[in-house]
Amino acid sequence: MTTITPVRARFAPSPTGHVHLGSARTALYDYLIAKQTGGQFILRIEDTDRKRLVEGAEEELINSLHWLGIDWDEGPGKDGPYGPYRQSERKEIYQKYARELIEKDAAYYCFCTPERLSQVRQEMQKNKLPPHYDGFCRHLSKAEAEARVKAGEPHVIRFKSPKEGTTVVKDLLRGEITFENATLDDFILVKSDGWALYHLAAIVDDHLMKITHVIRGSEWLPTSPLHHLIWNALGWQEPEWVHLSVFLKPSGKGKMSKREAADLSNDGYSIFIKDLEDLGYLPEAVINWVALMGWSYDDHTEFFTLNDLVEKFSLDRLNPSPAAINFSKLDYFNKEHIKALGNEDLAARIQPFFIKAGYHADLGDLIKITPVIKERITTLDDSVEMCAFLFKDAISHDKEALIIKDKTREETLRFGSDSLEILESVSVWEPAVLEAKFTAYMEAQGLTPRELLSFLREAISGQRVTPPLFECMQVLGKERTIQRLKEALTLI
Repeated sequence: MTTITPVRARFAPSPTGHVHLGSARTALYDYLIAKQTGGQFILRIEDTDRKRLVEGAEEELINSLHWLGIDWDEGPGKDGPYGPYRQSERKEIYQKYARELIEKDAAYYCFCTPERLSQVRQEMQKNKLPPHYDGFCRHLSKAEAEARVKAGEPHVIRFKSPKEGTTVVKDLLRGEITFENATLDDFILVKSDGWALYHLAAIVDDHLMKITHVIRGSEWLPTSPLHHLIWNALGWQEPEWVHLSVFLKPSGKGKMSKREAADLSNDGYSIFIKDLEDLGYLPEAVINWVALMGWSYDDHTEFFTLNDLVEKFSLDRLNPSPAAINFSKLDYFNKEHIKALGNEDLAARIQPFFIKAGYHADLGDLIKITPVIKERITTLDDSVEMCAFLFKDAISHDKEALIIKDKTREETLRFGSDSLEILESVSVWEPAVLEAKFTAYMEAQGLTPRELLSFLREAISGQRVTPPLFECMQVLGKERTIQRLKEALTLI
């Protein structure tokens, strides 16, 4: 299965909704195998189903791919020799090949009305038969069909599937798959409005765009014999087929679908790429996570950058077994990739989350805190909850929480007043200097860090958990640190 010659792989989504994990994985694998072999990755927008198009979906798709770091060699905005790359701009091309199939007696005009088709479907369901077209127009003479078309009678074009024998589809991941022709339907290739359906449009485009490998979800397996037959009917060389594993729900029970997205959002997760970006996940982590849902390099290596994957990915290591979506693994990868970021890079990435939350967070201040929070946060958004107090004009306190544990109110006031004097006496406002001053004071007073530093943390932040105290004081600055301690002492 190892591929050496340059691959032309395409990602061909329909802009009918949000970009989900399955689409991201397909795009990633297409990108990796193309880049690894020195080939081309093509983005093609399959927008012939005009009724299902969602406004803004194409823009979100393009933005999601850019966010993931998956760029294309040919496609919208990057015209190549085989464009246009939107199927809505290729209508006449599909009609030409539909007519060729009719001339070869591999397809035919069908004039059945929606009412008749509905009646046939109901009759089949009543007889407990799988619904399919009954072939009513299959045996019309070409002369009669052409005359009815010329007269303007509404019609579709159907593929004339064989009804005897078997069709064998070769899949790189699953081997040879045999289908009984008796089970094949006469699928519609061109609708009554003249728009080609996926079954024809994708095949024509894959041929004309010289696609060598088609990587897609296993939901396309039932129609793969039809696609195989269309390729043969047109006399074209088929691409290599790869049907990927299905995604299972996090429980491992049942196939994952878009309908479960609402339930996931209650736990702070999502299967949609735009949501994962908004939740504070890194594109590097999402790529790492998705790559391993259906592929592995070996039995122990887990951390990969996109460049690593270009070097190490191979179709040989794909696994057809269903893959459960494990969000704990995503959290793990996100923590690891956050730790791998430089401090300035991390600061730049968390800044938009502070701005979105309404805080004016200076990049310079964020750079000061990134070294001490990168080991403590799971998502970029966590940094806001942990550090928002640094950028607030005022904070509120729980009066009882300010009293040092096992100390009286008077003792707390005394230790707090001494701390205020120490802060006012510090001339070099740096974490190491502050820490040395307070360490000496605690030793002299017989206080533990849990006692005094917890009090100071509560006083300057209003919360029990923060990044390291003295780094926080540095970001707050001397004036604001002193002001907050004074306010806490007044409250006590």
